[in-house]
Amino acid sequence: MGYLLGIDIGTSGTKTLLVDPAGRIAAAVTVEYPAYAPRPAWSEQDPEDWWQATVTSIRQVLKKARAKAADVTGLGLSGQMHGSVFLDKSGKVLRRAILWNDQRTGAECDAITQAAGGRRALIRMVSNPALTGFTAPKILWVRKHEPRLYDRTTKILLPKDYVRYRLTGEFATEVSDASGTLLLDVKRRRWSTKLLGLLQIDRALLPEVYESQEVSGRLTAAAARATGLAVGTPVVGGGGDQAAGAVGNGIVRRGVISATLGTSGVVFAHADHVETDPEGRVHTFCHAVEGKWHVMGVVLAAGGSLQWFRNTLCQDLVRKAKREKVDPYELITAEAAAVPPGSDGLYFLPYLTGERTPHADPNARAAWIGLSNMHTRAHMARAVLEGATYAMRDCLEIIQGMGVPVKEIRVAGGGARSRFWRALQADIYKQPVWTVSSEEGPAYGVALLAGVGTGVWSSVPEACDATIQTRQATRPTRARVRRYDVLYPEYGQLYRSLKDDFARIAALA
Repeated sequence: MGYLLGIDIGTSGTKTLLVDPAGRIAAAVTVEYPAYAPRPAWSEQDPEDWWQATVTSIRQVLKKARAKAADVTGLGLSGQMHGSVFLDKSGKVLRRAILWNDQRTGAECDAITQAAGGRRALIRMVSNPALTGFTAPKILWVRKHEPRLYDRTTKILLPKDYVRYRLTGEFATEVSDASGTLLLDVKRRRWSTKLLGLLQIDRALLPEVYESQEVSGRLTAAAARATGLAVGTPVVGGGGDQAAGAVGNGIVRRGVISATLGTSGVVFAHADHVETDPEGRVHTFCHAVEGKWHVMGVVLAAGGSLQWFRNTLCQDLVRKAKREKVDPYELITAEAAAVPPGSDGLYFLPYLTGERTPHADPNARAAWIGLSNMHTRAHMARAVLEGATYAMRDCLEIIQGMGVPVKEIRVAGGGARSRFWRALQADIYKQPVWTVSSEEGPAYGVALLAGVGTGVWSSVPEACDATIQTRQATRPTRARVRRYDVLYPEYGQLYRSLKDDFARIAALA
């Protein structure tokens, strides 16, 4: 049987799927690893952890499915976007990778904007403004603060592309992930020689760029021995986690939108042409569909806010969930469901790690506002869920304001698994939300891309049509829609009221 392998190098762990030619998942394994915060607002990981997790998860899915090496006909890679892996001339990693949620590069973002001739000029050049999460400012930070290390650097790779290098020996990336470096000419789907020149970054430091379904390399003998796969197994370009997840949810045609609530929250819209927000509040990147693009709003700590709430204030519910063998989030959302819409005047701003859309403010911080002695933990839980969903609506409204049609919203991530959170999204977005047959996101999407690259399907839309179906619709309730329409504008005003205070607090810290 010709299995397809999809691997997603995430922030909390690597997920590997084995998928049969009908799109059914034969086996799935996730291997976790740590992240490091050596200073406040810094975030790093060891690339060796990604590699070891990849090797372990591949061997385990093969064992679970009782599959042989020759049964795997293609492999796709996805991963957390924007990270930076610095390699020396022997291919050795020089330092821990700086991750997408690291906020140290504010000064470098300012320098990039100035070098490009201003924010709007930069957006015209690469379709996006300079943000602290992107790769380009990380490169400038290392060059400035670790010059000896930078001088030894011969290649800079994104997380999934480091794993590709270990699998194939090739230095390669693809258009969707490369878009998030800020160094890609998104319109032309190639590195921006103009911006590289302005920033004095050597083009030779960057890998070759492929389309997402193109074969970018084949497994080496060393990688085959490590993983249990066959020498020469083709590895396609794959995709950044958001574009790959969109393929996994069937977001491959205009009008179909995804709202994914994982650690971050992402509102993702397919685009047949390059569509940019002149203010740069949302990202415009190449899609993992050849010759197509996407528009994307990002909430840095959407599900991450609920995870923080669970870990910090709900340890009793975690213990209870373990005893009852249920997900602790079910107990948290059950408490939240007992509170009326609007949490009796309590708001939560979900800016635990700063924010991207729409504020692009690394100094923004989370807060409960309106807290009184009548409020309980249940109110706080509902406020967290409402705040994260309001932030997603911020993204959705900007995308709609750009003229991108929103005909169908497909939900994914933890926010799709919770019946309560699905209903909350429908009420706040003011339209039905749909679940889909695949719940595996990026790893499933790149398995489909591997199928396209190896001839199982002729195109990405054909692969999605053959394997993905919508399932359950959750429809909004008219009374709650009216209530949230009144509450939502006040949520937006709270950030504007606190913006200068956030900046002063950051300066004090």
